[in-house]
Amino acid sequence: MKLPSLTGTITALVTPFRNQKVDFGDLKKLVDHQVKGGANGLVPVGTTGESPTLDHAEHMEVIRATIDYARGRIPVIAGTGSNSTAEAIELTRLSDTAGADAMLVVAPYYNKPSQEGVYRHFAALAETTGKPIILYSIPGRCGIEIGVPVIERLRAKYPNVCYIKEAGGSVDRVDQIRQALGDDMTILSGDDSLTLPFMALGAKGVISVASNLLPREVSRMVSAALNHDFVAARKQHAKLYPLFKTLFIEPNPVPVKVALARAGIIGSEEVRPPLCEMSDSNRASLLKVLGALGK
Repeated sequence: MKLPSLTGTITALVTPFRNQKVDFGDLKKLVDHQVKGGANGLVPVGTTGESPTLDHAEHMEVIRATIDYARGRIPVIAGTGSNSTAEAIELTRLSDTAGADAMLVVAPYYNKPSQEGVYRHFAALAETTGKPIILYSIPGRCGIEIGVPVIERLRAKYPNVCYIKEAGGSVDRVDQIRQALGDDMTILSGDDSLTLPFMALGAKGVISVASNLLPREVSRMVSAALNHDFVAARKQHAKLYPLFKTLFIEPNPVPVKVALARAGIIGSEEVRPPLCEMSDSNRASLLKVLGALGK
């Protein structure tokens, strides 16, 4: 199987809600906004998509709808991670059957398995599908890291384990992966504000929250970096940096949903409990940044 190239600006889609139900009309609008804005891929039902509060049926409905709305125009990377290996296998199997181009799989959270357990978890998923598996290391949420030796073992045995979304906040970690695997493992930034320094060390793009709102602007920065025009990339980074930081002054995706609703891209700021609406002071900070960007 020829594996697709998953680089550039890939949007970690929010899941729009209306009266606490998934709003599929708004999801379609959001997908079209990404395609028109030049995004290179879509990730439905990751952390930004509030996967912990979607039930199993909703999870798959959002993935299938995103695939349908994308219509093959850009790749769809299904969020299929779980802290249960059996559940992650099932979500991966169903997403493969539904036509997802790849799977984004977060490290098992809360259980805190050993590194051997982490290896076996991802090995089981790699054996479930021939499509690309994007490892997702985010120790701040999961309590564990996908160790570099585990990445090396997986890459050596499974041709489809060839990407990692790195969200540990460490430039040094990117260098460690590059030193160990070189170009054999494609690194994608998991933090908008660190995309440029990660790409300076060889990362090939970002799985972005900010691109929900500004796909064209984030793509401009990433494309410049991919073309080794770091002067232009730094200029775009400086323009977007206040937004990158302000989108995380409260738990993701609360701020970006406020921004999307303000822009009329989705019709509601709703999130599901235990997330809640933005505080007045933080909302004012976000609106100030959006105003400076003309949004």
